[in-house]
Amino acid sequence: MERIPILKMGDFLLVTIQVDLYDQLAENLESDLVNSVKKFNSKGVLIDISSVSIIDSFMGRILGNIGVMSRIMGAQSVIVGMQPAVAMTLVELGLTLTGVSTALNVEKGMELLRSKIVLSEGKGYYDNNNTE
Repeated sequence: MERIPILKMGDFLLVTIQVDLYDQLAENLESDLVNSVKKFNSKGVLIDISSVSIIDSFMGRILGNIGVMSRIMGAQSVIVGMQPAVAMTLVELGLTLTGVSTALNVEKGMELLRSKIVLSEGKGYYDNNNTE
């Protein structure tokens, strides 16, 4: 079965989606990512969707689920590289990516993850209600 590669980079996991996701591939990614967060005790997840040109409600929900599940497990999530058409579709579908931050590109996404990790570690606990 086809899988999306998940790369470990220090305390972070990096996922670059290079294909349009069909339902089973998206579900596998969701499961693989959550298992990887646990396995590596990751503090952050960065998902690059710059190659994704279309999105449906199912994929939008999967991305949101990844963010919520990662947060519950103590990891921050950032989605980068969203195409304007994808952003418009998410808004038109009424989907919000609760628990997920966004950035324009991988570099800005990594900066955002690092700053979120410093903030959460400075508190001495993880604030599950913080939606920044």
